[in-house]
Amino acid sequence: MSVDGAASLAYPPLSMAARRRRVGGVVVRDLAALRRSPIRVFEIVFWPVIELVVWGYLTLFLQAQKVPFVVSMLLGAILLWQVLHRAANEVAIGFLEEIWSRNLLNVHVTPVTPAEYMTGLVLFSLTKIAAGITFMALLAYALYGFGLFTIGIGLVPFMAVLMVMGWSLAFVAISCVLRFGEGAQVIAWSLVFVFQPLAGVFYPVSVLPEVLQAIAAVIPATYVFEGMRTVLDGGAIPWGSLAAAGLLDVAYVALALWLYGLTLRHARTKGRLSRFGE
Repeated sequence: MSVDGAASLAYPPLSMAARRRRVGGVVVRDLAALRRSPIRVFEIVFWPVIELVVWGYLTLFLQAQKVPFVVSMLLGAILLWQVLHRAANEVAIGFLEEIWSRNLLNVHVTPVTPAEYMTGLVLFSLTKIAAGITFMALLAYALYGFGLFTIGIGLVPFMAVLMVMGWSLAFVAISCVLRFGEGAQVIAWSLVFVFQPLAGVFYPVSVLPEVLQAIAAVIPATYVFEGMRTVLDGGAIPWGSLAAAGLLDVAYVALALWLYGLTLRHARTKGRLSRFGE
């Protein structure tokens, strides 16, 4: 390539074009690693399918036993829970893979900024979430006749709220690993499950004690699962509740990113990044 040709491919480091190329580089790198690992591809659908099959057939059993239970509500909850679960886990595990491969320090000495790196992880997680949920939705329709799109246009904001909350939890988990070391990586796997009983995933929040209901009111996912049950029961999409969930998401993201920036600066100051490569 000529010098002029090479120069034409260069962008000012802080330009949007340069930032897009660096974020795209993170996505392409992770996609290449995924393609070369059949185990990772298998894992995208394995656990969600197991959960769908077990809970789905349990629902059919309860229905056959004349238990007053709505099949679509449980299946819808399972599918939407996977959106939250996968959004949190995929980003956090993407970061942990840098540690497991002793590549974390290398990433942070490249021109890729922390914001660009996290954006790349988020975008790559979107592809895995889309693949997993699409497969689960097709399976739910084939096995139980449940169509996820019966939720209607509300499905879009429902999933958006859950994904943003999941990414916020992932940033918190990553911050804990940066601050406390590899021993804290269990938080990446388990943090999202702390919110499962409080968000009313499989039951109305009204069954919880009043103290827990107050906590549930500040969890964005609560409004999604309550709204899903309302829609599947023939009600209108609760746009007001979704707006409140969106505002809570903004607060969650702001707090999580502040915590991530704080712990990253601390890790750099104390030389912790180099210890992850040992």
